[in-house]
Parts: sequence; structure tokens; C-alpha cells
Amino acid sequence: MGINISVMSMIGAVVANVVLGFLWYGPLFGKPWMKMMGFDAQSMDKSKQKGMGKTYAIMIVGSFVTVYVLAFSLVFAEAYLHVTGWQAGLQAGFWNWLGFMAPVHMGDQLWGGKPWKLFLITACYSLVSLMLSGVILAVWG
Repeated sequence: MGINISVMSMIGAVVANVVLGFLWYGPLFGKPWMKMMGFDAQSMDKSKQKGMGKTYAIMIVGSFVTVYVLAFSLVFAEAYLHVTGWQAGLQAGFWNWLGFMAPVHMGDQLWGGKPWKLFLITACYSLVSLMLSGVILAVWG
């Protein structure tokens, strides 16, 4: 089974994820996330001084991998769930989140002893990220 994946839709989804991450872990939920993770302004400044380029580069590569694999899920959403367009993108994103991301976040939560509010911040970021990527891939791909 072959699949055509638009490079432009992948780039669009990755850029959308970078912007979403900036907003999510910045103005939207940055302060509570930092507090629950045990970060303070001083530790964040040290990270920035070391340079964030490598961290961002690794995250962007990871985002490309996620978007690429998610594109394959769209084929299954269309074939087995009988949905197309943005609805297929939402469903592919949701089912991948529910089956793969949510359990991993929950395991981190249960074993890490962090507040459940942290689970909501991180898991919901993954949900929104996957659904947004799915819609971009489905509509633009």
C-alpha cells in the first residue's frame, strides 16, 4: 500500500507544532508547568545560556517523525473509519494520542509522583498537537 505524503503539509504541521509548543509552554501554561516540573527562572536562564538550538533541533526532528507516522494513520482513518478531510485528521490524531501518547504520559505521571495538573498540561498538549497535525496533513496533504 503506497502513500503520498506532501512535504509541504509535513513542514506546515511541524511549524504549527513549534508555534503551539511556544504558546502552550509559554503564555498559556508556562508558569504552572515550570513550577510543577521544579524549574525556576534561574534554571531556565541557565538553559538559555547553554543554548537552546540543539534542543529545538532535536524536537523538530522528533516532530517530523511524529507527523510522518501520523500521515499513515490518515490512510487507516479514511479506509476503516470512513471519514475524510479534517475529520480524518482529527480522528487519526485522537486515536494515536489515546493509544500511544496518553498512556505514556500517564505512566510518567503515576511513577513520577507529579501533580495531575501536570498530566493535563502535557497530555493535552500532545492531544492538541496530534489533532492539529492530523488536520493539516489531511487538508493540505
